[in-house]
Amino acid sequence: MPNLFVAAALEAAQAAAQVIREAYRSGCQVRYKADTSPVTEADVAAERAIKSVLKARFPEHGFYGEELGREGANAEYLWLIDPIDGTKAFVRGYPLFSTQIALLHRGEIVAAVSCAPLWNGGAGETVWAERGAGAWLGSERLRVADTMAIERATLSTGNLARLARGPGWARLGALIPRLHRIRGYGDFLHYHWLAAGKLDAVLESDVNVLDIAACSLIVREAGGVFTDLAGRAVGLDTTSVLAATPALHPQLLAALNAKSAESAEFMDT
Repeated sequence: MPNLFVAAALEAAQAAAQVIREAYRSGCQVRYKADTSPVTEADVAAERAIKSVLKARFPEHGFYGEELGREGANAEYLWLIDPIDGTKAFVRGYPLFSTQIALLHRGEIVAAVSCAPLWNGGAGETVWAERGAGAWLGSERLRVADTMAIERATLSTGNLARLARGPGWARLGALIPRLHRIRGYGDFLHYHWLAAGKLDAVLESDVNVLDIAACSLIVREAGGVFTDLAGRAVGLDTTSVLAATPALHPQLLAALNAKSAESAEFMDT
């Protein structure tokens, strides 16, 4: 049974899903930010819908959203919101996008919802987590796999541009032949599948904390380990991910040599 925070986030995600589904069917105008990433009217409308639900429940809380920025950022509780994570997919018309909502309390993520409203043939998929209470898909509690050896592991990669520009690229190349399988599912999907035990590790070098805050708690509550590529815990400045089963995470971290001085070129500093 989700607590008060998770229940509110689930309701907010459903409010956003209504906006997103309608825009997905009818189409909407696209504009581009300074970094060339797309944003649509649906992104903004979905974030407004999320904030409307959460502010009604928790007027004293702060908000940090992808489209509407920060409001009350120094509040004890801070909601992290990405209304459409995967806007490029949304614009191109394939359903690999999601709404990400996480609640930060004094630097710790305590509640999370990851909702993919058009996944599964339009049926959607919503995963949620509460700190200390597990990660859930409906009534099913999620658990990572028990994979222990790199040679038996499936790794999924996401955005890798920074990694490709530095010495870590060669280290990843040396790691790939050791793996059982490598895929690039990306976005919400590989985090949901990692939490569900369907794959064993996820690697990304180019993320925003709003993309992965909710999924970080989901993976951890499913029994996994979720850090950046230097092995650090997720924070507001996180820009990379190494998430895996407990046995695999230290092996992959060592193989990527993420803590070495020369790897700082592609790691967070």
